[in-house]
Amino acid sequence: MTFDGFPDEGLVFYEGLEADNSKAYWTAHRAGYEAHVRAPMTALLEELAHEFGTAKVFRPYRDVRFSHDKTPYKTHQGAVVNPEGRGAGAWYVQISADGLTVSGGCWRLESDQVARYRRAVADPLQGPRLEQEVARLRGAGWEIEGDRLVRVPAGFSADDPRLDLLKHKALHATQRWTPEDWLHTRAAVDRVRDAWRDLQPLNEWFAANVGATTKEPRRR
Repeated sequence: MTFDGFPDEGLVFYEGLEADNSKAYWTAHRAGYEAHVRAPMTALLEELAHEFGTAKVFRPYRDVRFSHDKTPYKTHQGAVVNPEGRGAGAWYVQISADGLTVSGGCWRLESDQVARYRRAVADPLQGPRLEQEVARLRGAGWEIEGDRLVRVPAGFSADDPRLDLLKHKALHATQRWTPEDWLHTRAAVDRVRDAWRDLQPLNEWFAANVGATTKEPRRR
């Protein structure tokens, strides 16, 4: 399938799902979801796979076991590319009624990864590299997000010049675009490709300095 943009019908589907997040709505409109959301997302990712790697398309169902919100369906379609062997540093894309979101970096780090991240931030060579990259991304219109501590991390000083970065337990850069005509055309794949290329230095920093966790997978 060739990617020709995200149809407006897909955004309308999510508007309806936000208003009626029920099995009845989902069953009645599932064919629309498959044709106007999942199919174009898959086509977009296939075009990007040669450069960035194979993506994982997330399931539309929410895991409500540990959530106070028991609505069964996600009101967006997301996908992530986490190249094998990188360990840390990934690309993300999402479509919803609000438009298109792209992101890159790390969304959740295990304790051993957080420790390596902070050591790298404190390093006189690697710390400034991340600081400069974060400043560059902010200047280019990216939002720098991620879970962070309120207090000073143990073992570090309150007057550390990179304290803001040290407080992060995860860090990612995000851009969001509200729906416009280009979203429904092939221009959307160019937006995602250019954005992901812009995130390459950030992801390379994470891959080189944080890497994969050595902890055993969590059991629930």
